[in-house]
Amino acid sequence: MIELRDVAKYYKMGDNIVKALDNVNICIEKGDFVAIMGPSGSGKSTGMNLIGSLDYATKGDIFLAGENIEELSESDLAQVRGRRIGFIFQNFNLVPNLTALENVMLPMIFQGTEKSERIKKAKELLKLVELEDRISHYPNQLSGGQQQRVAIARALANDPEIILADEPTGNLDTRTGEIVITFLNKLNDEGKTIIMVTHDPELAQKHARTIYWIKDGSIEKITKLAGKKWKEVPLKSIRLK
Repeated sequence: MIELRDVAKYYKMGDNIVKALDNVNICIEKGDFVAIMGPSGSGKSTGMNLIGSLDYATKGDIFLAGENIEELSESDLAQVRGRRIGFIFQNFNLVPNLTALENVMLPMIFQGTEKSERIKKAKELLKLVELEDRISHYPNQLSGGQQQRVAIARALANDPEIILADEPTGNLDTRTGEIVITFLNKLNDEGKTIIMVTHDPELAQKHARTIYWIKDGSIEKITKLAGKKWKEVPLKSIRLK
């Protein structure tokens, strides 16, 4: 589904070159629940931006469903991203002057979906996340957990194959966070590929089946769940091709 081959992302700061990611190889198979795990400053957010087609790599190749997205124009990349990937952010990133319904409708506008279909689909999705009674509420009229559920509904608007969740429980209390993670597990059971970026090893090991451990811009190790036990995978074995 997604493959990063020898990918690096460098930033120039004055006379210095900062290597946010360096020589990273990641291979995510369709239907997996993957955690990108690392402390603050490890490069996991940069990795999320590259996996999610939000940025271009400095070098290396990134494949999405067999297509090298590094070769696409920005407009083509935006279309691919809009169709295939749904984003859930720690800070929700809802548009404050749009209602819950309008926030969920927003991604469908960029895919050219008819207005009547946008409204119908957004209502269905808000019902799915049990917020059908909040469709006319603005983000500041919703709790943090409700805002995150609106964000999940928005992520599903174009029926993407991949859900990319950046610290999805980071701004939520424990109980609400569990509700959100349970919903991600449900989506995974239905065939969606889930990629969760987190700094919490307990959360990663409780819910993911594959974990990429990032440190100082490099993959430190990969672990996979085999039965009920975690096993480390040789780094050189992750490429599909």
